[in-house]
Amino acid sequence: MGGKIFVWLLPTLFLGTVSLADAQQPAKIPRIGFLLVGGGSPDTSRPDAFRQGLRQLGYVEGKNIAIEWRYAKGNLDRLDELAAEIARLKVDVFVASGNAVTHAAKKATSTIPIVTALVSDPIENGFIASLARPGGNITGLTNLGAELSGKRLELLKETIPRLSRLMVLGNSPTPGNPRAMQQTETVARALSVQLNYKDVQNPVDIDSAFKASSKGVRTLPSCCRMRYSCCTENLLWNSPRRIAYR
Repeated sequence: MGGKIFVWLLPTLFLGTVSLADAQQPAKIPRIGFLLVGGGSPDTSRPDAFRQGLRQLGYVEGKNIAIEWRYAKGNLDRLDELAAEIARLKVDVFVASGNAVTHAAKKATSTIPIVTALVSDPIENGFIASLARPGGNITGLTNLGAELSGKRLELLKETIPRLSRLMVLGNSPTPGNPRAMQQTETVARALSVQLNYKDVQNPVDIDSAFKASSKGVRTLPSCCRMRYSCCTENLLWNSPRRIAYR
């Protein structure tokens, strides 16, 4: 009888030992890859806001979640390299801020889930098949930049009734930019507002655009924390201080 009890208890003891060993294994900490066009300093508003949002959900960086931060420091040519670096780390999710970063992330991986912080036109950019059935590995937020461009100008005109001339910053290669400008121009004609379009290819062009603009032209930056926004483009969205303090 005693032998039978021992045989019965042995599997139970073995299972208990296995469970205890599993419990003693360190839990896998989720890792997030976050790629930004900017440099992370002195403007840390986005990383700080992201960390705060995670904390509200119970995740603390360095404690129960890890974040792989990568910054292009304004150099768009580095985005593909940095995105590939994040993909090689096999993070659990890839956070992409804006059109250019999302393009780089899409090229870097087709398996890691990509969350876009903000894109202007996900369909025209080729990120998703449709809003109803996006498919692929990309999800996130869009501000419907092209569709709302005309409405933003209408609101600006209501705010500044005497507005007659307006400088618009945009980036011509960006998908959705031509359609956004078309929407803006249609409304501008109806409101008798003269547009002065400035094409911006890099952060330095922003300063040049302001210097070249004539006095008395009110500015309508494509991205200045969504204030007076017509054409949403990642480059301008990541340069709010450069625009706002002009």
